[in-house]
Amino acid sequence: MTDSAGADWRSDLNLIVDAAREAGRVAMEFFRKDPEVWWKSGHSPVSAADYAANEVLATMLREARPHYGWLSEETDDDATRLSKETLFVVDPIDGTRAFIGGKDTWCVSVAVVHLGRPVAGVLVAPAFAEEFTAVSGGPALKNGAVLSVPPSNPGQVQLAAPEDVIAHLPVDFRLRVRRIPHVPSLAYRLAMVSDGRIDGTLVKANSHDWDLAAADLILQQAGGQLVDLAGQPLIYNRQKVSHPELCAATDSLLPELLAQLNSSVRG
Repeated sequence: MTDSAGADWRSDLNLIVDAAREAGRVAMEFFRKDPEVWWKSGHSPVSAADYAANEVLATMLREARPHYGWLSEETDDDATRLSKETLFVVDPIDGTRAFIGGKDTWCVSVAVVHLGRPVAGVLVAPAFAEEFTAVSGGPALKNGAVLSVPPSNPGQVQLAAPEDVIAHLPVDFRLRVRRIPHVPSLAYRLAMVSDGRIDGTLVKANSHDWDLAAADLILQQAGGQLVDLAGQPLIYNRQKVSHPELCAATDSLLPELLAQLNSSVRG
């Protein structure tokens, strides 16, 4: 499929799908087998599986597209990526805490970002045997089936959000909300909006490009959006790769959810 500029990203999608599958296969070799764990900045875990999956992705992707930039959670950032129109944005294991705890809710997240926006993306969740893909101009797929988010229920709203945030929503809206228990992988949580299991999610400040880029495209192509609280889409591959508070939802729910969130902030 081609994007609005006429570029065809299907070969890149095929490449990142192959790489993500292999990274997922390697990660599964460590899953529930007590992999060695280290702590970044004292509070963020990284396991031997993260590093092994990252090595697979770096080898397969960078050798295939040496002219692309590279941004990975588990690779030291290289400012030369800022000079690249196109780059890979990678999280070898999104949901490392879940992975270490033996929980299934983790995935390999890989995106191709071009001029600040994702144009191909894949999430591979091996423990669930699930695979989400999307390419600019084409459909979002889950295990090969087309995703199209259903219209939101005018009554109950299934929302993945912190309890303290929900507690500050206007009361009429809050009474409609059914809170979804915490989903450790942010990328997988966004995929849950894409396949209609939940209506929306709120994202605390300080998420990063690698958490979001692939899932952002998948949600967009399925009929939803990931935006900041001003309703603006995200721009990737900036010098600063972290983001403020965000909101993701179906197209039908997003305007109301943003209005409710901004009302609670002003209040």
